[in-house]
Amino acid sequence: ANSGGIHFYVNFTFVYFNFLKMRNDEGDMVDLYIPRKCSSTNRLITAKDHASVQLNVGHLDEHGVYTGQYTTFALSGFVRSNGEGDAALDRLWQKKKAEAGQSSF
Repeated sequence: ANSGGIHFYVNFTFVYFNFLKMRNDEGDMVDLYIPRKCSSTNRLITAKDHASVQLNVGHLDEHGVYTGQYTTFALSGFVRSNGEGDAALDRLWQKKKAEAGQSSF
């Protein structure tokens, strides 16, 4: 008999917190903060990581002109504070540039 009461409480709590979530004008659920992951380590980048950066690397055509497309990389403060930011970005771009159809200039 007690397990039924606990089951009802859990369902009530779920419904109650479901109403507290943020909704846009169309009624879709939206979150105020979406955490990022470090492109190098796959660690979550917390809101308090003020040393983290997000970089957009622009794509170029065969003449070296920007095409309007880019690839986004996020680096955590941990990677940057260890002095590995440059090496990590270089390694990540070497992997991605073949997928993006980029050649070396």
